[in-house]
Amino acid sequence: MSSASLEGLGELAIHEIVSKLGPKDAAILACVNKRFRVSASEEIIWSKLCSQDLDLSSPTDPFGNPTPSFKETYQIWRKEFSMYPWSLVKRVKRCWGSLKNWMAINFPEAGNTLRKGAAEDDIKAVEESLKVKLPLSTKVLYRLCDGQDVKDDMFSGLGLIGGYSFYDHNVNVYLLPLSHVITATKEFVSNLGFSNRSKYVVVAASSTYIEKLFFLNCINGQLHVGTRNLYADGETVPCVPRELISSVHGGDGGEPQDAMLLWLEEHNRRLHSGIIQVHEVEKVKSINLFPEAPPLCSTAVTHGVKIRASAVFVPELSDLQEDNEKYWFSYSIRMSLSQEGGRLDGMPFNSCQLYWRHWIIRADDAVVSDVDGEAVIGQYPLLSPDGQEFVYQSCTPLPSSTGSVEGSFTFVPGRLTNPLSSPFRVEAGNFPLQLPKYVF
Repeated sequence: MSSASLEGLGELAIHEIVSKLGPKDAAILACVNKRFRVSASEEIIWSKLCSQDLDLSSPTDPFGNPTPSFKETYQIWRKEFSMYPWSLVKRVKRCWGSLKNWMAINFPEAGNTLRKGAAEDDIKAVEESLKVKLPLSTKVLYRLCDGQDVKDDMFSGLGLIGGYSFYDHNVNVYLLPLSHVITATKEFVSNLGFSNRSKYVVVAASSTYIEKLFFLNCINGQLHVGTRNLYADGETVPCVPRELISSVHGGDGGEPQDAMLLWLEEHNRRLHSGIIQVHEVEKVKSINLFPEAPPLCSTAVTHGVKIRASAVFVPELSDLQEDNEKYWFSYSIRMSLSQEGGRLDGMPFNSCQLYWRHWIIRADDAVVSDVDGEAVIGQYPLLSPDGQEFVYQSCTPLPSSTGSVEGSFTFVPGRLTNPLSSPFRVEAGNFPLQLPKYVF
């Protein structure tokens, strides 16, 4: 369509055309004449672009400061991130936006620890100090959010990645701000047996007394987590499927995506899908990494008693050089009684108490543990129809990276001291023990 033809269009038609243009085409149209320049500068047009590209509902710059207009906002963002592929900037912005939205609704205490984005000079300072070249995706991730501010207490529970606990083993992983990336990398990497050419930097760690460290390889873009042998010989486990990592430093025409971005996107997916959720134990809230949805979480109901069970891989206890205890897993068992109570052979009961358990643990298809005994972790939980779950965690090593757990619990209707009827068995559905594609 010629400019003369456009001149004959009404304002409504021009507005409709402009509203469908991208930022580049809108800027070109603005150069045609004054009339089109006015139409292409309308706030509603740039508001839509800011919403689509940057998930912005108000005109703010990358540091959260207000700007006079959406058009100026868009221009500032493009200029501020001109050294990065715009498609990557939009993708990372969506990732952080989605994570922050979830946090605002489900865990605002942790969301409040997320820092504002770092400046480009901060990125350069890390690279110069550690003599590395950070992957493009990681740079943009930190430009939009500089990790977390987490208290120095032993268990804050506010880590963005979350964790698990069993016995006296508590883990809660948070993202390090760039200033801590420098100090943690200098403190740990020089003592871990990594060669100077490996170019590892520490990007995430547990806020508890249990040391769990995540290292980003700045050359190939893979993320690693330390095992039990981390300090002995630098042994680690990769956290993301290698085949998904591409164009780490750009330049080959592909979409840059390192393990750090893929890892956070997968974590984001698990949060939004309800696979992992926030739990509160002894007034401490945290993101719990034990899966809550099938197929990783099994659910079985017998006579009104529900058993939910799932497991997580525990890399920091694993020893890849061991034969029998190579891979460690922790499993969580949640048991509850229906709000309507239970029913056994037509007889209703409003409480029941655990007496016995029988666990069969397999590595591949071979039985490696067959536990048949009283109680669970020394306790005889009493279940009542109040909606409360009794939760306990334990752990087991495997010689292989895949296995399973199945078994049953024996309950007594009423109490052990005052049984209402004969004991009955409650099934626990089979649930997997497996080295996951993504390790958190």
